[in-house]
Amino acid sequence: MTERPAIPAHIKDYVEVLGREGAVEFFLTFGGSAMYFAPRPQAGSMLANKIGLDAARALGERLGPATVRVPTAKPFIAAEMRAMNASVADIARRLHVTDVTVRRMLKLSEPAPLPLFE
Repeated sequence: MTERPAIPAHIKDYVEVLGREGAVEFFLTFGGSAMYFAPRPQAGSMLANKIGLDAARALGERLGPATVRVPTAKPFIAAEMRAMNASVADIARRLHVTDVTVRRMLKLSEPAPLPLFE
């Protein structure tokens, strides 16, 4: 397993509530859609069915009450999946992008090398 990527600020609330793997599945399911986050979500709602009522409630308290466009977070998902030893091809299929795009996202998520001389 490789080093876990840094969590971008715009998805930090989701990752803190759902955990890294839970956030990846959440973004894959709901990314790009506008969702209403209620402080008291209903059991049986699509959100509660996917992530559980307690997690839906925690997200509602953190983000709501508001309608929010859920980030797609593809670079974060790619880096997370790679940290879990997924192949570039598997990541590309899951994200519906090319292998070239995945490699570019992974390269951009790598920390910058430290300068040798200052």
